[in-house]
Amino acid sequence: MIRFDILSLFPDMLEGYFTSSILGRAQKKKLIKIVQYDLRKWAHDKHNRVDDTPYGGGPGMVIRVDVVHRALKALIQKKSSTTRILLLSPRGATFDQRVAKRLASYKRIVLIAGRYEAIDARVDAYVDEKISIGNFVLTGGELAAACVVDAVSRLKDGVLGKATSLDQESFSHFEKKRTNIEYPQYTRPEIYERRSVPKVLLSGDHGAIAAWRGRMSKHHRTN
Repeated sequence: MIRFDILSLFPDMLEGYFTSSILGRAQKKKLIKIVQYDLRKWAHDKHNRVDDTPYGGGPGMVIRVDVVHRALKALIQKKSSTTRILLLSPRGATFDQRVAKRLASYKRIVLIAGRYEAIDARVDAYVDEKISIGNFVLTGGELAAACVVDAVSRLKDGVLGKATSLDQESFSHFEKKRTNIEYPQYTRPEIYERRSVPKVLLSGDHGAIAAWRGRMSKHHRTN
């Protein structure tokens, strides 16, 4: 089993997603565990403030390093090599399938999802790595955390119905120095508004179908 701990200011935001469909079933089977925490729990003033104005001036508010550090210390009394602490940040390395496969080898992943203008940069000292899901801006790190949880969870044995799905899907061969975009898929109806399913898929010739799928997949070299 792999456990995900998510530190956020809005821990209920992702509850519906995590309890539905594949991730919901995986939790019921105890293949994964997802626990969400409200950072305000570790605030030390009567208003439960977790942020303050940035030094040097500027717009927005910055999440305090002491709040985040207290949360991490409460969650992880003794750091293990099987635990990985991630900060979702635009300053992080881009998350891709190669990173997902590496993270799937851990037993516990702690994700820090920021809000407001930023998180105090001194938090970097208490995390193992920073991850970005792309070159765009979100209002918070919760959706980024959900992307990481989803991508990593589905790589664990038993989470997906068929193990072969992992080998044939898009981005399934990073370790082979190439990526693949999965071939086009079709289902009923056979003809829709004069658009037909490719005849080879209806032929029953498994060799021809495999060859067609190979041609239709897009392959890209990776660094």
